[in-house]
Amino acid sequence: MEFRGADPVSRGGFVQVPVFIMRNPHLSFGAKTVYALFISYGWNNDFCFPGQDTLAEHAGTTRVRITQLIAELERAGLIEVRRRGQGKTNFYTINFRVKQAKGARPEVSRFTSRSKPVDPKM
Repeated sequence: MEFRGADPVSRGGFVQVPVFIMRNPHLSFGAKTVYALFISYGWNNDFCFPGQDTLAEHAGTTRVRITQLIAELERAGLIEVRRRGQGKTNFYTINFRVKQAKGARPEVSRFTSRSKPVDPKM
């Protein structure tokens, strides 16, 4: 892959999504896209308040679908949603450290990145 010079694409910036998000087979493609959009809105700011209409427009989907995808991310513990009141956008917290649900066992792969079995007792 090669990147050449500053052009409109590179000047617009990039989004880095953690690998554990991109490779999570339990997250839908849409949820991964919304997570990336959240990162893109807030990366250079301490906070942001993207509306669901804006999210839907940028993701190329409907507001109803955005609501479903946000709920998926929230159930997975990847985001927290604080409602700010009638007619106001929500406040979203992005969790780079995912909290484990009570009573749930951590999901650990039996294989390393080189597909060698790992001792599960380690």
